[in-house]
Amino acid sequence: MPPIRRYKFISPGYFAAMGSRLIAGRDLTWSELYEQRPVALVSENMAREWWRDPRAAIGKRIRPTLQDDWREVVGVVADLRDDGVVQKAPAIVYWPLLQKNFQGSAGVSGIRGVVYVIRSPRAGSAGLRQEIQQAVAAVNGNLPASNMKTLEAVYRRSLARTSFTLLLLAVAGGMALVLGVIGIYGVISYSVAQRTREVGIRLALGAPLREVTRMFVRQGLSMSGVGALCGLAGALAVTRLMKSMLFEVSPADPATFAAASVGLVTAAILGSYLPARRATRVDPVEALRAE
Repeated sequence: MPPIRRYKFISPGYFAAMGSRLIAGRDLTWSELYEQRPVALVSENMAREWWRDPRAAIGKRIRPTLQDDWREVVGVVADLRDDGVVQKAPAIVYWPLLQKNFQGSAGVSGIRGVVYVIRSPRAGSAGLRQEIQQAVAAVNGNLPASNMKTLEAVYRRSLARTSFTLLLLAVAGGMALVLGVIGIYGVISYSVAQRTREVGIRLALGAPLREVTRMFVRQGLSMSGVGALCGLAGALAVTRLMKSMLFEVSPADPATFAAASVGLVTAAILGSYLPARRATRVDPVEALRAE
């Protein structure tokens, strides 16, 4: 049996209201809808699956069942993540809302609901909601305008579980980053402070203050650089675990890795520079007496 595809029955203007992009071909027309012409549109992933190129799908013919008439593909629409942004976009066939003998001979029946899509800069406002209710009541007072929601609300709801998980991971990652910065600063600062006697000897022998400070910063930078490279290698090794929780973001995002590395290296530089500056301000005689 051929694979089961998702159907959507639409009217002209649906894709413009949804902000969907036409990859090839054209949208439906009202004359095709009212005259019930045998036309259809398909999603981009379905066009690539069957004809490899979305433009090659134009003019091809499809049908709902083996008992139905063929219908010509007149347009290819960008993929729509109909099951939420975290799920793969399904292959969708878009039929005109009015059809002749659609699956009539197949003995398939079901209940279909109607959803209206309204595009407005006032989306979500109480005034627009009231106007919609009044417009529906003017047509038929027995029809309730219910379950009104914005596309943004649908989007956020589809990401609710993933967003909560990522929030927890972000809090844990932020705490780990802060502890790492504090730890790096403390360790390098302590190691520099332990070399106060060495600083005194270098100063007593005439070493410039700037050169002594630069030496400590260079050593701290080299150690932090090695640590950052090891951390990046370990992070790249576990990126596959995060891939299923990301949407249109690469698990190996360069900006994220660069920001974390720069933060740790900056902490190492400050942890080397500040104690070195304090050590170079100490009198060389007192530094030579230090334990």
